[in-house]
Amino acid sequence: MTSRQETRPHAAAKPVRWAADAVTTLREGGRVRLDYSPQSLWRVDRVIGDLRSEEVPYAAAEHVLRGFGAYAGEVIARQTGAEWWTSGGDHWIRTPDGRLWDPFDEARRCFTGNGSLRLLCRDATRAARG
Repeated sequence: MTSRQETRPHAAAKPVRWAADAVTTLREGGRVRLDYSPQSLWRVDRVIGDLRSEEVPYAAAEHVLRGFGAYAGEVIARQTGAEWWTSGGDHWIRTPDGRLWDPFDEARRCFTGNGSLRLLCRDATRAARG
């Protein structure tokens, strides 16, 4: 039997890997467990908020934020059946209703205090449900 991971489009390869790396990093380094549930995005938002309050330079946080954005995209994909789309090196999530969502930009906005991956997931799952 073929697993879902093996049959996903090529556009998902990098974001899926980045999300898995973020899960591993938080589990091993921060002792934070992520389970790809919408509720787990509370923890991710909190970790990003901690980076911001510690005044970590953006350049030092950029790689981690990419992983968190990918993780949020994977949460949305698993909740809605969305697919990863890519063009010119950028990645988005396309929900079944045809809308494109940018979890990477939302992770950056969260870092500046103007976004929330949890709320992005809430909005994307509501939109996908119609």
